[in-house]
Amino acid sequence: MAALDHLGELERTHSCGALRAADAGQTVVLMGWVAVRRDFGPLTFVDLRDRDGITQIVFDAEDAPEAHARAKEVRGEYVIAVRGEVVLRDQSARNLKIGTGEVEVQARELLILNEARTPPFQLDAPPDKLAAEEVRLKYRYLDLRRPFFQNVLRLRARTVGEIHRYMDEQGFTEIETPILIKSTPEGARDYVVPSRLYAGRFYALPQSPQIFKQICMIAGLDKYYQIARCFRDEDLRADRQPEFTQLDVEFSFATREQVYRLIEGLLARVFRLVGAELETPFPRLSYAEAMRRFGSDKPDLRFGMELQDLRPAVEGTAFAPFASALEAGGEVKGLVARGGAHLSRKQLDELQEVVKRYGAGALAWVKLGDEVSSSLLKALGEESVTRLAAQAGAEKGDAVLVVAGRASVVAAALGALRNEVARREKLIKPNTFAPLWVTEFPMFEFHEEDGRYYPMHHPFTSMVDEDIPAFGRAVEGGETHLLSGIRAKAYDAVVNGIEVAGGSIRIHRRDVQRLVFKALGLTEEKARERFGFFLDALEYGTPPHGGIAAGIERTLMALTGIDNIRDLMAFPKTASAADLMIDAPGAIDPHQLEELHINIGVE
Repeated sequence: MAALDHLGELERTHSCGALRAADAGQTVVLMGWVAVRRDFGPLTFVDLRDRDGITQIVFDAEDAPEAHARAKEVRGEYVIAVRGEVVLRDQSARNLKIGTGEVEVQARELLILNEARTPPFQLDAPPDKLAAEEVRLKYRYLDLRRPFFQNVLRLRARTVGEIHRYMDEQGFTEIETPILIKSTPEGARDYVVPSRLYAGRFYALPQSPQIFKQICMIAGLDKYYQIARCFRDEDLRADRQPEFTQLDVEFSFATREQVYRLIEGLLARVFRLVGAELETPFPRLSYAEAMRRFGSDKPDLRFGMELQDLRPAVEGTAFAPFASALEAGGEVKGLVARGGAHLSRKQLDELQEVVKRYGAGALAWVKLGDEVSSSLLKALGEESVTRLAAQAGAEKGDAVLVVAGRASVVAAALGALRNEVARREKLIKPNTFAPLWVTEFPMFEFHEEDGRYYPMHHPFTSMVDEDIPAFGRAVEGGETHLLSGIRAKAYDAVVNGIEVAGGSIRIHRRDVQRLVFKALGLTEEKARERFGFFLDALEYGTPPHGGIAAGIERTLMALTGIDNIRDLMAFPKTASAADLMIDAPGAIDPHQLEELHINIGVE
């Protein structure tokens, strides 16, 4: 065990990534963690690491015997301070893979500031040899020492800083909205917080600042923004977390075009941080067109492979899966994997598992190699299979992948398959960015489980002006089938298949907002109970307004190509919403429960 030194008033002069050949001859003080120690008897080498990089330190028994002797005591992850002279490395010993590789520091003095236990995993392991994520999340403070996270979190900070600068230049005012609010139905479960002062009553953590930013518009604040923390108690995926951060924006008298220009300018600024230039204006697709062509409302436009309608080639077929799908009003669609004739049966079986995850019964295929081969040959015959491939636009050497069923299932299955084939076949050029707007989403979506309509975005979204009469008839006249055709003034910004931002023009009229609540099954009493203050506020001169929210983590996913949201947050939760480092969620002391008037029913 090493004797520990005091830092005293010693100050570091440089970071461990700062020194270059021009600094040779300087006396410097570096501080950081021991990444590696190499002992060669009279010479001991230490790679000293901090958030900026690594510098090689040399301890020479002849030149600085006391410092050399102390260097024998250090181990990996010890915290040390070194004073010494910057010298050029021998030509043969230079390491041009790192910025400091032309120099090293000849140590004159060493302070051991703290010891470290042996870490439970290798911090400098290559990406394919990393420890299990559960282990790294438990010891997150160690995982964050890796250069990967140091770089990601600094890019995140730069991104947020750039957002602040841009929004300030555009005349927006940063306004904080409450964290403790009232529970409201927005499509996902609220995290609730019990009140000590009001027995049996609860606050909720905000899923978004939606109502408050609209209240800001009623208040005449005109241009609002906030870097907001949001909370959603919902099932998690790779691109979701129970708590996340978003840029929240709202402004009065907004049109969709103004919102598009604002966010295009912002994203262009942010993407320049990684040397990327986004061409503006972004291309646009309606929701209906995006689903028809790509099977997704967040299509990745970095590659083609659009979905093809195969109905003309199979209409009238006796093949039961196709015939029953078409008879029920469904679809038979496919996509062409260029050069995909090489796909093996094993690979095709793996792709079939992809579509099955989205409810598809099976994946049919046609391969146009030297001969035509297909899972459909026995059922359809070679002539029909060839006609199907021609309808899809396939050529020799290609494969056609086909799914039949309900339109929603076909879209989801082929949309996911399209992305999977592109990934496997390496169709995406690195460091390319393809932004777009997806517009005119449906206002409502029908859930067959409970036979109700729900807002596709949220209940404060305005519908397209020309659809308001049909909406009124649907609600007041009981023509609920019309609700499925109502379009919203909603829009999503998508980059590389990632929804980085979503928003809408809002409802600013009380009568329209009342009808939306009614369409969603809220009685007057229930709407009054939950949103009475907001309905009242709408009667005091509410201007037309609109806005958008851009996810910070999702924007970083598009910026970096990192596909796991947990890798873009300092302290994320697991896929089961647990924090392994602090062991949360945890039990509450019985006395606290009593103060909060809660009986959890556990003896």
